[in-house]
Amino acid sequence: MKTLTELLDLHDPGWAVVQSWLNDSSNPYEVLPKEKARAEQVLLQLQVTTRSPLGALVYETGGLLIDDGWLRILGSGSARLMRDPVSWTQEVTDAASFGALLIADDASGGFFALNGGGLGEDIGNVYYFAPDALAWEGLEVGYSAFVEWALCGDLALFYQTVRWPGWQEEVRALSGEQVYAFFPFLWTEPKLSAAERKRTVTPVDEQWRLAQQLAGDHSRP
Repeated sequence: MKTLTELLDLHDPGWAVVQSWLNDSSNPYEVLPKEKARAEQVLLQLQVTTRSPLGALVYETGGLLIDDGWLRILGSGSARLMRDPVSWTQEVTDAASFGALLIADDASGGFFALNGGGLGEDIGNVYYFAPDALAWEGLEVGYSAFVEWALCGDLALFYQTVRWPGWQEEVRALSGEQVYAFFPFLWTEPKLSAAERKRTVTPVDEQWRLAQQLAGDHSRP
């Protein structure tokens, strides 16, 4: 296990790369403040150096809120986004058998994970648990490209089927620990738009557990 000193790369910090993406961002974002002791603790648990964007983002921020808070990338935790990748993954999965690290989520109840071998053979790539498909989908990009896409990519296109008119104002009122549950479920009644479904604010951990249970039921013959 590496020490904190070994994990802190002062000569080639990944934070400079993340900052360049922030500077070029076409999507609105907010960098949440970190708490130094907690950031150090999470970095030690993660065992990734700050030379990598993952280690840098965890160590330098409490997290990122992107596109009015619709998309949340986990850092070391902050008042408005209390979760970090390590403790969040451990809380809601059997981390060893899950074989991935939960790194981000969105207001529609979608979850992003960094594959450690449990989601496919492409270790190091990001997967998305799509609430309208109840399945993990490979995005064919690593963590760095994922963060750059989140800041600079076409989120409106990616989320066009799960957003509704006026979503921005509603989502701004959510905490980072809340998501929307839709009824009928997003993976049913494909002809219904998100606007035509009932929306309920629900805790993110409850939505995760329900989605995984439904995914298991849905995959059975």
